[in-house]
Amino acid sequence: MIDLKLFFQIVVITCCFYSNVSAQVKSDREYWVNFAYKLSRPILENMSKGQLKQNMPIDVSTTFNRPHEIGYAEGFARLMAGISPWLSLPDDTSDEGIKRRQLREWALLSYKNAVDPQNPDYLLWGKNGQILVEAAYIAESFLRSYDTLWQPLDNTTKQRYIEKFKATRNIDPPYTNWYLFSGIIEAFLAKADHPCDLFRLNTAIRKTEEWYIGDGWFSDGPDFAFDYYTSYVFHPMYLEILHTAEQKHIYTRIDYSAYYKRELYRAQRYSIILERLISPEGTFPPVGRSITYRTAVMQPLALLALNEQLPNELPNGQVRAALTAVLHRMFDTDDNFTEKGYLKLGFYGHQPEIADFYTNTGSLYMASLILLPLGLPETHSFWQAPAEDWTQKKAWNGQSFPQDHMWKDAIPQIRDKW
Repeated sequence: MIDLKLFFQIVVITCCFYSNVSAQVKSDREYWVNFAYKLSRPILENMSKGQLKQNMPIDVSTTFNRPHEIGYAEGFARLMAGISPWLSLPDDTSDEGIKRRQLREWALLSYKNAVDPQNPDYLLWGKNGQILVEAAYIAESFLRSYDTLWQPLDNTTKQRYIEKFKATRNIDPPYTNWYLFSGIIEAFLAKADHPCDLFRLNTAIRKTEEWYIGDGWFSDGPDFAFDYYTSYVFHPMYLEILHTAEQKHIYTRIDYSAYYKRELYRAQRYSIILERLISPEGTFPPVGRSITYRTAVMQPLALLALNEQLPNELPNGQVRAALTAVLHRMFDTDDNFTEKGYLKLGFYGHQPEIADFYTNTGSLYMASLILLPLGLPETHSFWQAPAEDWTQKKAWNGQSFPQDHMWKDAIPQIRDKW
């Protein structure tokens, strides 16, 4: 005999339990926002007060060969390259809006302190060649949020940045992706209506074209290595250099518009490959050097989503679901953060043995580059579209999924204009 009173009590308790659980489940965007704030606050709150060097511990690889102080520049510059589009959204009174406004206020103060020689958090300008890389990421953050993060700076701070950016011309970049760091700095100078070095800008473009090896992939210099530098640097910075040159109507032999169209096509192909690398569980292969950059691997997918340029094969709901799965798989453990809230040296947790000779705590903030779609408002279809299974999840569940194929350039050859 069933005790009906007990049965109904169990039903009520069960319903209340699942109701509470549902109330605790965050939307994808809320999860991204909370992660972005968690990642950003230790750097920006401290740096806004001139206390980053005082409070941020710098862990380095066993073979590290640069001044430890460069780590502060790396942490700030790389973080800002990832969260700058989000900080450009208008203010509102929501929990997200409050977090975003606070980070923006801290960021603007941090930008100022970074180039103020009298501030304790003045960065390592002019003392090590690595500053070319970090200057590039700061310039990229300005390109990605020009009206919100560059324009409000006072004239003295702006002039200091222009001087620091121009001073990087004294650094001879290695024959690798570093050419793009020089190129994006020159692109920013053009955007800010300052004379840019056209030779450095165009050399970055010509070398990048030479290093394209097909089907969306670049070689990092003359020799190909199977790593993620096509994600970390090549597609995002190359797209932004070409787009800026096109926007500013820079007049040289290079047909920036034609190059941009072809590069976008290549980046879309690469984004399809990236999405297919995401396992049903949200993992991806930890191959190549610099794997401590963690979720920076997904930057091209994130950038194309931000710019509303995802290929037709990748609907918004599918990409959001895939990237969210990656974030959950990577960061739903406290093993990635120190007690003070800074990232640990590693890929998943503390794994200092996999760090490269140039890797330190600041380097790790490349991970923020997955967060670019936060620059889309909450009402955008990227956030509102129903979640869809991504390719591997469909494949391993026995569902229908698109056949893959190589993409050949839609524009096979582009000649100089004269």
